[in-house]
Amino acid sequence: MRGKAIFALGYWAGCQVSDVAHLLMEHTHVEPKIGWLRVGHKGEKFREIDLLNEARRPLNEYLLHGGRDRESLYVFTSQRALQLSEAGIHHWFRTLKRSATQEQWELIADVTFHDLRHDFAHRARAAGWSLEELAYYLGHVTVKGTPAIQTTVRYTQVSWSRVKEKLKLLKG
Repeated sequence: MRGKAIFALGYWAGCQVSDVAHLLMEHTHVEPKIGWLRVGHKGEKFREIDLLNEARRPLNEYLLHGGRDRESLYVFTSQRALQLSEAGIHHWFRTLKRSATQEQWELIADVTFHDLRHDFAHRARAAGWSLEELAYYLGHVTVKGTPAIQTTVRYTQVSWSRVKEKLKLLKG
């Protein structure tokens, strides 16, 4: 259950490893039909994100039945600590990948947990999110609080096929 919740936060919420490792219970608001998180910790920059059902459900299941240490302030705990570390998440992800078949391994060998965040960004752009909206959601903001579009652009490199599709839509 813990792994499913962690994976869902990367893939369906675009969380980075540090967001997951440092997620506090007091910043986690998950109910059967709604959920949101207050994530971030680097430089005391926090943001609130709503959760899609695909992220909310596994997180809710983990919180209800996942065996986390109830004395911990953190959402994700390990057998040895009250906080699952970033290194622990990376180790879990590598272990998960090693359980793949040879055919699957050829597709995922170089995939990292951070790639889940990039994939989220690609899917959000394909769903029509503006760069500004995506920058805000991912926490790509300047010191002044404005969207850091250049950072977000690196997450959403365009494909040639996408450009060809858009060319067909040009009117003139």
